[in-house]
Amino acid sequence: MNDDELMSGVRDAFEILDPVPADVLAAARASIAWRTPSAALAELTRDRTGRAAAGVRGAAGRTLTFACPGSTVEIEVAEHGRHREITGRLVPSSAADVQVRHRDLPPGGITARAEPAGLFCVPGVPQGLVSLVFRLEDGSSIVTSWIRL
Repeated sequence: MNDDELMSGVRDAFEILDPVPADVLAAARASIAWRTPSAALAELTRDRTGRAAAGVRGAAGRTLTFACPGSTVEIEVAEHGRHREITGRLVPSSAADVQVRHRDLPPGGITARAEPAGLFCVPGVPQGLVSLVFRLEDGSSIVTSWIRL
């Protein structure tokens, strides 16, 4: 028996005794569809939860900053029950298509438009893990790291 035959037997045993759950396979396949290979990855650099001012109704928002070489994405997240509203801006200012990626959303996610000043608002985002994709007018893209909202 050679190495390939041995590995084939081990693989078969795991498929029978401990198969990969269907939802894990679906998430893995969906992650391939979410790839944006040429995009700049903006990593989370700051995560602050604000406090509501005395006498002000509602919860305070959460402020997050993502940075990559040459660009910064600043967002504020407001809770509305099970959904979130994301408002933010791109620095330097630029118009862009904004897409919110979430495992419970269809492949196109929720989309919005950042105006030329770089400001955008995306309402109705489900709670959970999300990532934002910005497709700028010059053809470049920025993708934020995944965060839990």
